[in-house]
Amino acid sequence: MSERRGVDVDVHVIPLKRVYFGRRANRADRAIRLVRKYIMRHYKEAEKIVIDPAVNVHIWSKGREKPPRRVVVEVRFDKESRTAKVLLVRPSKHGRK
Repeated sequence: MSERRGVDVDVHVIPLKRVYFGRRANRADRAIRLVRKYIMRHYKEAEKIVIDPAVNVHIWSKGREKPPRRVVVEVRFDKESRTAKVLLVRPSKHGRK
């Protein structure tokens, strides 16, 4: 964990395997909720969680029914404003936007 001006920066690999156990129709929707739940579990002090649109684009890159199995994200937690910002580390391999 590195710190810059009251900001903690961590890299997390979020497994999204659990979304494949449910219905096929809304897996990408549940994957976004799972990312938010994962960040809430690891950053209990965070009052606000901001997910970057690039993370959303990456999860939806292959459609609603086939999200990626894992997502590599960088989490920047600002201690003063108690905000966790989730940024994508590795872009999509598929090149879709």
